[in-house]
Amino acid sequence: QVQLVESGGGLVQAGGSLRLSCAASGRIFNSIALGWFRQAPGKEREFVAAIGWNGESGYYADSVKGRFTISRDNSKKTVYLQMNSLKPDDTAVYYCAGGVPGTWSIKGGYDYWGQGTQVTVSS
Repeated sequence: QVQLVESGGGLVQAGGSLRLSCAASGRIFNSIALGWFRQAPGKEREFVAAIGWNGESGYYADSVKGRFTISRDNSKKTVYLQMNSLKPDDTAVYYCAGGVPGTWSIKGGYDYWGQGTQVTVSS
């Protein structure tokens, strides 16, 4: 089992930056992929970014490519999402997810989910 706890959300002005963290517990952390998803009010939960178990490759939604960076520190059992050049459209609850997905962007492929952290970007 893996438990995930997100932190780092908040209110920021457009153009600003935030770094989200997701701390994990569980022995299998180092062997699973990790992803970030987000859900805005009235919308489906959507893929943001994912990273493989060894941290060598990051995968991004087109809407965040070039602005967001995902990374992980297996020694700390933590995954990060650095968000730069934030836009009001980035406002959402951001969720950390873990698992062995067949496709990075499909939320059904992730077995473990955090409770989410709110990110609000003002214009």
